[in-house]
Amino acid sequence: MPSRSTSRVIVTEPPTRRDRSREAREQPAGLARHGRLPRAAAWKTVLGLIAGALAVVLVAAVSVVGIAAYQLGRELADNSVTINPTEAPVPEIGAYEGGFNILVVGSDAYWDREGARNDVNIVVHISADHTSAVAVSIPRDLVVPFPSCTDPATGKTSSPMAGQPINSALLYGGLSCAVTVVRSVTGLEIQYAGMITFDGVAAMSDAVGGVDVCVTDRIVDKDAGLEIEAGTHTLQGRQALAFLRARKHVGDGSDLTRISSQQVFLSALLRKLKSEDTLTDVVKLIGLTKTAAANMQLSTELTQPATVVAMAKALNKIPMDRITFVQYPGSTGGSGMYAGKVQPKQQLADQLFAAIAADQPIGVEKVGDGNGSVVDPNAPVPAPSETPATPDPSTSATPEPVLPDKVVISGINGQSAADYTCTRAYHF
Repeated sequence: MPSRSTSRVIVTEPPTRRDRSREAREQPAGLARHGRLPRAAAWKTVLGLIAGALAVVLVAAVSVVGIAAYQLGRELADNSVTINPTEAPVPEIGAYEGGFNILVVGSDAYWDREGARNDVNIVVHISADHTSAVAVSIPRDLVVPFPSCTDPATGKTSSPMAGQPINSALLYGGLSCAVTVVRSVTGLEIQYAGMITFDGVAAMSDAVGGVDVCVTDRIVDKDAGLEIEAGTHTLQGRQALAFLRARKHVGDGSDLTRISSQQVFLSALLRKLKSEDTLTDVVKLIGLTKTAAANMQLSTELTQPATVVAMAKALNKIPMDRITFVQYPGSTGGSGMYAGKVQPKQQLADQLFAAIAADQPIGVEKVGDGNGSVVDPNAPVPAPSETPATPDPSTSATPEPVLPDKVVISGINGQSAADYTCTRAYHF
């Protein structure tokens, strides 16, 4: 068993310029204009100067945030891509109203390399009432029908294809083609999308100060650049990237068990962001988005910092045990165009996306898939709930809202963000 090793922006109107000459005329006769002021008045003057200085600092700080947000929006817009015929409305800086879907794509290339593939494809759905969320990881080798795509860089349009690995989408039309393919596969409308590169993953893990992950045994994957001992480790930078890419000696060595390992990382990352109030701190969110901007391509709908802040606040409202990570149901060992690839389990997939489209919360039968990830035996034990004292009849407590039951689809693997899990190492 592993061991534990260790703003809303407020715009203030400029102060009204005071008419000193009028004040002088209105002063009572006999008030000394020169000479020593009483000590109390002197202290009031000092305190007034301090208060004025603090006000200036506050206004300056707010201005800096506003300027940073404006500059960030310009940077994001310069590298954005259109995925929808009409842009989604820009929300105010508060919690996002209603539900939405976002596609997160992880490219297997560095920013300036051609021939990149979308090796990570995660569809995130936030329910309209902000009481649940589900993130569906689609295996990179999943063979699916491809609709026609137009490459925005060349203007070339590809023909529809009966079956291609989903990680070929970037080759046929970049991020917009990945969105088109995922829409076709899932039946979901995708309002937002973002693609992050290897450099971006490393930079983001640095920006959050690292992520704590657990492994059951020593893992060595020279191809991914990972060598890690059993236990819990704080990973960031290139080591975090290597962990997410590692496949050898993880579960059965397939891309399917690597997804389970990635869910170990993502759930730990989300717990950290929420525990440090990052999802509700506008300054922190703008800082993280600034870090990501240099290594990400976003749909035009995500180029407004207000949108990012609103979406983060919506996610923050959801209880951790109602944020679920699942894997698109598929199997290996098929023949024909599925040989050496992943074949969809279509009936299970249809059930999953029908539930998501109906805004139903998703649950799983057990924590971890038992192959790529397992329950952390050293997970913190929740404090036992105390028996409440006899209620005071003179007070009326607000009842807790009744949340809808989770839909559990047998055969679909995953975990919630509240579940502590470990990547399962396996030595062949």
